[in-house]
Amino acid sequence: MTIQAYYYSVKIMDKIIQKEKEMKGISPNPYLPLYEYVPDGEPRIFENRLYIYGSHDTSGGNWFCLEDYVVWSAPLNDLSSWHYEGISYRKDQDPHNSDGQLELFAPDVVQGPDRRYYLFYCIRKKREFGVAVSDSPAGPFHFYGHVHYTDGTIFQKHMPYNPSVLVDDDGRIYLYYGYTCEEIAVKLGGDVSPGCMVIELDKDMLTVKGEPLVCLPRDTDTKNTGFEGHGYYEAPSMRKINGNYYLVYSSEVCHELCYAISSNPTQGFSYGGVIVSHGAIGLKGRKYPVCLPGNNPGGLVCINGQYYIFYQRHTQCTQFSRQGCAEPVKILPDGAIAQVEITSSGLTGCPLDAKGTWSAAYACHLTHKDSLKMLLYRKADPAILPCIREDTTIPDESKRVQYIHNITDGTTIGYKYFRADHITGITLSMRGSCDGTFELYSDHPESGTHLASLPVSIHTEDWREITAPVSWNGVHALYIIYRGSGNVCLKDIAFT
Repeated sequence: MTIQAYYYSVKIMDKIIQKEKEMKGISPNPYLPLYEYVPDGEPRIFENRLYIYGSHDTSGGNWFCLEDYVVWSAPLNDLSSWHYEGISYRKDQDPHNSDGQLELFAPDVVQGPDRRYYLFYCIRKKREFGVAVSDSPAGPFHFYGHVHYTDGTIFQKHMPYNPSVLVDDDGRIYLYYGYTCEEIAVKLGGDVSPGCMVIELDKDMLTVKGEPLVCLPRDTDTKNTGFEGHGYYEAPSMRKINGNYYLVYSSEVCHELCYAISSNPTQGFSYGGVIVSHGAIGLKGRKYPVCLPGNNPGGLVCINGQYYIFYQRHTQCTQFSRQGCAEPVKILPDGAIAQVEITSSGLTGCPLDAKGTWSAAYACHLTHKDSLKMLLYRKADPAILPCIREDTTIPDESKRVQYIHNITDGTTIGYKYFRADHITGITLSMRGSCDGTFELYSDHPESGTHLASLPVSIHTEDWREITAPVSWNGVHALYIIYRGSGNVCLKDIAFT
């Protein structure tokens, strides 16, 4: 190692140690308990706590957002200490959905001029925005009204879905929204938006002022705009950072969260780039995903001077069982945000300790040997592709087991990152029927260090532990590749 490399590694380790001093615990991805499914996460800070407002999926569900809204929160100095605040708003509380048959989609919460907390939401097939209010950021929220014109007519222009609200420094209030997928718009009973829309609201948080404007172009209108290939698709999330307006959105590529930036809240936005792809596509030239892609709403938040991007991952080889994830991001002096890698480390940005037992479900890399099958996610076959599953037969969801399902020849599983302190063995807990070998690598299967070859021949539905002797030290990624016949599941990884 050169002197320069040595001092660089010391500097990186110092940053890790300092980060761990600031944070009391580790919050891996996904950051909520593995049995919880809160996608479309909007991170908001109120009263020195981080609150997550999102949709609520069902484990193994057959459609988006089947559950009532719930809220989770954590203290800003301990992002590992998540607290379940309970159900914050029920589907049947909106008078236009009193039977609770239609789902609540991606929400947002802001504090209004009266210091109360306002929940903005939309309901499937209802071309309108509902608003609920609470005296507490944790809820419960109570129905307040529908966004409307001054004469009371409900505002319905340009597919009002996916609300994001900005209460600006001057007190003006802006509502951002829009949905451009024509196929699904037809299913939802509406027309697509011409792009990302913005309209101003009055101080009552309900009455619109003026008419909506297009602030970001959709895919069909990006020519000569700078948004080519990254036109607006859905899920706006507005934040004001260092005097500029950052509009995070899900692009036409769907799996990526992009951002646009302007000095004006309603116009003049220029394309900034991709912040995160939950398939890591585009990062360092990658063309195929490291896990099953899909839709990817999210948002930015600044916690103790550090910015984070919140996004989501897909489990169970479906688009309907999504979990929230987050990564630290850096805003450069010129205002730019570089694309970040997806990790298992999550919010704290520190490596996970290679101690004790970790659920295999914290994998941030999970691929079939045929990369094209992963890329064509809308045709994903749950009988073929590897995925994270949950044993839903256990009534108490907090005691359910999550595991990696459908591990076949060529399946690659990866974790970024672990900190190993003289590890001598890695134990895999698995079940199924297979005859083959698990190859363990440090850092990367092609360019990293081969740790061990673990022959496996099992034919059982009971979990069985098999240990590979290794010699492992330092901060590294861990990759596991199966070579052989059969199909096996992986529940845990344990370090000795």
